Amino acid sequence: MSCSSPPPTSATTSVGSPCIHQASKKTRLLLQDPVAELRALPTIRERCQQIYAAGQRGELKHFALHEDKIGEVVDYVQSVIEERFPGGMDMVPNHSRYRHFEPGNVDRLSQLRSACKDVDKREVARRLVDLVVVSVLLDAGGGEKWKYVEKETGLTINRSEGLGVASFRMFMDGAFSSDAEQAKGKRLQADAVGLQALTSQRVREGFQVKEDSNPLVGTEGRAALLRRLGKALEEHPEFFSSRLASKGADEDGGPESFRPGYLVDYLFTQAKPGTDPASVPVHDLWRVVMDGLESIWPAGRTSVGGRPMGDVWPHSALAPGGQVAEGGDGGLGEEKEAGTCLVPFHKLSQWLTYSLMEPLAEAGLALTETRHMTGLPEYRNGGLFVDLGVLEAKRPELLDPAGHAPGSEVIVEWRALTVVLLDEVARRLREKLGASEESLPLVKVLEGGTWTAGRKIAREKRPDSCGPPIVIVSDGTVF
Repeated sequence: MSCSSPPPTSATTSVGSPCIHQASKKTRLLLQDPVAELRALPTIRERCQQIYAAGQRGELKHFALHEDKIGEVVDYVQSVIEERFPGGMDMVPNHSRYRHFEPGNVDRLSQLRSACKDVDKREVARRLVDLVVVSVLLDAGGGEKWKYVEKETGLTINRSEGLGVASFRMFMDGAFSSDAEQAKGKRLQADAVGLQALTSQRVREGFQVKEDSNPLVGTEGRAALLRRLGKALEEHPEFFSSRLASKGADEDGGPESFRPGYLVDYLFTQAKPGTDPASVPVHDLWRVVMDGLESIWPAGRTSVGGRPMGDVWPHSALAPGGQVAEGGDGGLGEEKEAGTCLVPFHKLSQWLTYSLMEPLAEAGLALTETRHMTGLPEYRNGGLFVDLGVLEAKRPELLDPAGHAPGSEVIVEWRALTVVLLDEVARRLREKLGASEESLPLVKVLEGGTWTAGRKIAREKRPDSCGPPIVIVSDGTVF
């Protein structure tokens, strides 16, 4: 079926004050292209707010919304932050992939920096960006049985931290660099040739996968995603070419090469003149992530006008008549009408953008206007609201351990509600603490924070698995 525009909803609900994040009417008029609209950061909040408003009216199919219990979540998150950071909110770091390189209080990034003493500050930042991009794309949930044993420390690490440390060790071993670049002493980088040569077997070895005793969800999907990343780097020299750094040739006079890290040099060309650190709107980085990495998303996902949209899914609350096919294109019909019943999340893309803030800062780049980014709609943040009763599954089968596909309406609805609820928790938390959005931005609330609180309550509720209350069947490229 085709999708047309849903009935307009109020710009402001009883939750928070989301209107400061709404795109202006002028901006909306400029976004005539449905692809551009679905990739714009403001659209994420707008579409999620429409789902939330339907929940407030009791019109959603899968979840009942209990706003009277949001205060309990705020109190729980505050207690988690104060336990983790007794020195105060100023001690809370960004929610970033950097945190997942730190288990066991081991400063692994200093090991990488120590190995980069022969290069300048900007090249160190490029290598950190290379690492972060690859590691984030490998960050989809590994499953409850997988673990990683770090030979350098003897630590056994699982979940996100295990994935982070495993990807770090692969990077240090040169797993993402081409043989030619390693011969030039450029082992500590990720380049297009090396990424396109990455095999599933190499990923299995790096992540210590054994199908019988240490299975990892989505191994092939992870390897394929990185191979597509390598191709995308070559397809977008405007963002990822060595010529951005050397203005005509590779740094050592060799042929043109392509790395995620060259986005550092691109962003310096976009920086506001005369600013120190160099000021760059987050939308410039978002363009690199959304347009430069467009082709990495697997086939079979939602596409609009033949272009893959990634983490974008249909929901019937945005469709006329309240019906739309689940998954894929959602039965969108004519391309010119496509997009109005779709909910964009771009979770991995936003996680990557949040995670790039720290290496970019090391390069001397400061991202501005980051308030347009949203909380991450993944199972820890979403599970927090289910486990503490803000979101109630309307049918017992929604909690089936067999799980649901990412494009199922159950998951789309859960994630959309989570985005809006994270904004509200952040707003109320600041109000309780007398903090401003500048002093306690959403990226710190997530880290302090809701993500850790979601993990903690899961451990309390389900000590055997520590998994989320609702299971998502992942192919390794969404969560």
